[in-house]
Amino acid sequence: MAAVWQQVLAVDARYNAYRTPTFPQFRTQYIRRRSQLLRENAKCGFEPGLRRQYLRLRSQLLALRYGPLSEQSSFRASSVRSSRTTLDRMEDFEEDPRAQMNRAGYDERPPGSLVPTSVAEASRAMAGDTTLSENYAFAGMHHIFDQHVDSAVPRLQFANDDKHLLACCSLDGSLSIMTLSPSPPSVKVTLKGHGGPVTDFAWSLSNDIIVSTSLDGTLRIWNTGDGRCIREVRDPESSELLCCTFQPMNNNLTVVGNSKHHLQVVNISTGKKVKGGSSKLTGRVLSLSFDAPGRILWAGDDRGSVFSFLFDMATGKLTKAKRLVVSEGSSICSISARSWISREARDPSLLINACVNKLLLYRVVDNDGTLQLKRSFPIKQGSQHVHSIFCPLMSFRQGACVVTGSEDACVYFFDVERNTKAIVNKLQGHGGPVLDVSFNCDESLLASADSTGMVIIWRREQK
Repeated sequence: MAAVWQQVLAVDARYNAYRTPTFPQFRTQYIRRRSQLLRENAKCGFEPGLRRQYLRLRSQLLALRYGPLSEQSSFRASSVRSSRTTLDRMEDFEEDPRAQMNRAGYDERPPGSLVPTSVAEASRAMAGDTTLSENYAFAGMHHIFDQHVDSAVPRLQFANDDKHLLACCSLDGSLSIMTLSPSPPSVKVTLKGHGGPVTDFAWSLSNDIIVSTSLDGTLRIWNTGDGRCIREVRDPESSELLCCTFQPMNNNLTVVGNSKHHLQVVNISTGKKVKGGSSKLTGRVLSLSFDAPGRILWAGDDRGSVFSFLFDMATGKLTKAKRLVVSEGSSICSISARSWISREARDPSLLINACVNKLLLYRVVDNDGTLQLKRSFPIKQGSQHVHSIFCPLMSFRQGACVVTGSEDACVYFFDVERNTKAIVNKLQGHGGPVLDVSFNCDESLLASADSTGMVIIWRREQK
């Protein structure tokens, strides 16, 4: 879809909340039809000047009908107490001769050399010979799910190594498992049982189990086939549970973070805490991520700190290793780890959202999980818990891609190796802050969820 038509759809989506407030299903049908019509118009090749004129007139008519859009308070930059954190030291790092020497070392490798992983050839086959911009030319809406309308969807995730199975959780207290094939896409099963908003969930490696956390203070284990709750584990401190993740090498173990600053490793087969598998952070535990081998765990809190822990594979014991103050007083609401991004970006890396109106990319510099800021990307995020991801395929083109939600209701694609004009693509169509994004395994579909409860499935343009 042409960029101007996407802007038209974005304007319609933002005013969509004002339409038929008592009939939310109509709003979803309306935005689906508008997307279809605009895609058809994009193929007609109207003059750019006419498109821009239509956008202006459309915006003026909607403003006259519903009134001007009010600026959301969450869009404003939050004030951060001054302290010399890693954000302040970014320029120092860029001038660090050791960093330049490391970068030079990577640049000396042959241009065609490949990242040494077992999935390299599969990645090459799926990526093809397209450029980064061509490969991430998502535009058309494949489908819109609205079963959680008017309740925020804070997390969503495609199943592991799957093209068509997607799950999301909602502040309405339920989770949904959706299937995108066969057509038409539909909700396969709804997981109900939590007594409060669902804050996070994770797929097991085999996709047969989902674990979820809730403000009701419980961790629940679900059978994804029939939606049964297999086990309920109550927090011993009766605190709100805010995040969870599976141990990647042992899916019998799940790590949970709560509102009383505690991390805890839980054996989901027994429902019991693992001895030695607990630790305390400086604030409410909001985000968790393991490295691929499962040896290092990073945890972020609402005081602006990221902690690294060494995980004992044999016992499940956690040992606190390092602490990094990203931005004092800010919420570390998303952490995503990646061992290799592409042949250009060979560093083990961490992607962090910290409510500082920037998406932060860190380099992992040692086996203790020490972090060093590599670069940042501008986004709108002052208070909402926005999440980001690395692309699932390692790129064999020039560059590597990360994707993030944003409080301006857009989805952004950034090239991590491009020094200027890093935005590869920008998707518009949500009616509220975009809270989470997820790729399917071959990058043909991207899912995004927002604060109004809408889940949009975007389809990659076929060249």
